[in-house]
Amino acid sequence: MPETTWGRKETIIWPPHKPIYTLGALFLALIATGFFVYIRFAFALTPLERFYLPTYIKTSIAPSLRSSGKYQMLLIAAGGRRAWYAREEDVEVGSTQQVNDKPIQLALSEAARQRGVKFLYRSVPLVFQNTALNTYFKQQIYDGQNLTEIFWWPLILGVLFLLGQLPFSIPKDIRRRKEMKYGRRLKGPILVTPKQFNKAIQGTGVGLKVDQCGELLRVPLRAEDQHFEIIGDTGSGKTTIILQMLRQIQTRGHSAILYDPTCEFIERFYDSSRGDIVLNPLDRRCPYWGPSDELVRRAEARTIAASLFQPTNDKKGEFFIESPQKIFAHLLLDLPSPQQLVQWMSHPEEIDRRVRNTELASLIDPSAPQQRSGVLGSLSLIADSFRLLPKKEDAKTEWTAREWSKDRKGWIFITSQPAEREALRPLHSLWIDMLVLRLLSAPKPEQHPVWFVLDELASLQKLPQLHTAITENRKSRNPIVLGFQGKAQLEVIYGPLAEVMLSQPATKIFLKTTEPNAAEWVSRAIGKVEIERMKETHFDGSRTGKNFALDRQTEPLVLDSEISGLENLHAYLKHGNYVARFSFSVLDVPATKPKFIERLEDDYIVREPAKKQQEEPRILAPVSTDLTPHSNGQAPSVVTVKPANDDLEETQSSFPFGTGI
Repeated sequence: MPETTWGRKETIIWPPHKPIYTLGALFLALIATGFFVYIRFAFALTPLERFYLPTYIKTSIAPSLRSSGKYQMLLIAAGGRRAWYAREEDVEVGSTQQVNDKPIQLALSEAARQRGVKFLYRSVPLVFQNTALNTYFKQQIYDGQNLTEIFWWPLILGVLFLLGQLPFSIPKDIRRRKEMKYGRRLKGPILVTPKQFNKAIQGTGVGLKVDQCGELLRVPLRAEDQHFEIIGDTGSGKTTIILQMLRQIQTRGHSAILYDPTCEFIERFYDSSRGDIVLNPLDRRCPYWGPSDELVRRAEARTIAASLFQPTNDKKGEFFIESPQKIFAHLLLDLPSPQQLVQWMSHPEEIDRRVRNTELASLIDPSAPQQRSGVLGSLSLIADSFRLLPKKEDAKTEWTAREWSKDRKGWIFITSQPAEREALRPLHSLWIDMLVLRLLSAPKPEQHPVWFVLDELASLQKLPQLHTAITENRKSRNPIVLGFQGKAQLEVIYGPLAEVMLSQPATKIFLKTTEPNAAEWVSRAIGKVEIERMKETHFDGSRTGKNFALDRQTEPLVLDSEISGLENLHAYLKHGNYVARFSFSVLDVPATKPKFIERLEDDYIVREPAKKQQEEPRILAPVSTDLTPHSNGQAPSVVTVKPANDDLEETQSSFPFGTGI
């Protein structure tokens, strides 16, 4: 029997080469056949057929060995010396005592007694021809049936019982032979097919339509709150997987917050009747929003400022990050509109007036011009992003994350065009941070979950609240789906925290990653497995024997070369200790909505074609060119060209070879 020690399965029957599972199936089939034969013998044969069955079997086999043999027959007699061979109607179930012999498990029937039969006994051993006696039994006792015909159905059932076991025993033996050749797993993750994954996990949560399984490859419902991670190169299939998830989110009626830098999701899922919001200040559908409208407590102003002004890896530059944060947070407390903020940050004297007589005044003291310029320069960078926001009178609706988090109506699409993405990056990060902050609390019974879908996460600047959301958002029941190309992208932005963030999602989907370091990290993330291999040594010569030795090694379940060599639309899904390899098809979701509606039509730079100036014709006077070298051997360096027009200036040109034109 196998034993389990710290997750490792031990067994004492592994080394032998014999197909033990198939032999075990054959043994069980023989036992089952014997049982079926006994049922046939005990309940289908007559009493006389049961009595003569051992002799019938012997006479069926004996002719191949010898022609005759001694047998005892069952006789009946009336009272004289004459006796007859007992027939079927002469006996019944019972017991008849014998003189100097064991009892016969038969008794005279009532019909035989009425005919005057009084005795039932065995004859003395008599010599019979095996073939002749077998023919007698077949015709007189067994109604013309041989042994095969008598036990035909028990044999058929025994064969069917064997065949029913072979589909299970043969694969196990084949697997066992492969384990002997390639190694046997003792501990570590298990590589399974999608069907095996579904059978082991029995998930009812969000799923993926895969090619190898008729049903969705599902994760447990409780695992949705533990977040998702999708890693793969551009074109490997991340968007297709996210599209499958969004369709299920839409069917459930849940809300979603989508960071959509390529506008692939908004043109497929945007629904104005649902109350969807587009957060793109250059899009006409964008509502009015102001950072001061998000404030509930004074301390939240610093949180907003921390999202806008990102720290750097350089410790020396922290002053020029923290100082603008403090000043911006102070300005927010006056509850200005975005346009007022831009006006203030564009005029240093206005900032001086508002921080006067506070501890912040020393940060932009005119007596320290370099320090003042650095702090004010950081503020002006944020002003460029706020300048794009629509005015309240220009927007059709107003929106704040504070109010939206209460009713959670509709989806939120955070979009951008490639040309404006850099300018909108601070706003995108601030919006996502505020939504995360507002949705961290546990939902009320009437509130449904909100899905954060952040595709191309590395295109955002650092989200201070994202680390908190991934590690603590489980209680708020708001799943997060992270999509990016490699670990190195997040390490540049989040530093050491990237390792913690990437380890939190319970469900990880790995697609093709050709970057070597990223592929190696994916291989480590999938995990290593402890393998036990058998080494067999043969001894030839006078004494022949076999020697077995077991060797245990730790190897990656999936090599980094396998990750980098994956085809597009092929992936590994890891959940818990199970790793499922699968492929999927492109999901064709028609685009029915515009991805972008221009709001600032007068924002373009218009260039008029330059008018050619009509020049007056210039008549050049004859030029005297002296190509004779000077006495020092050098060519003349200056040639004077004088136009005929007196009002034109004289120009001098230098020609190294002395040519004038």
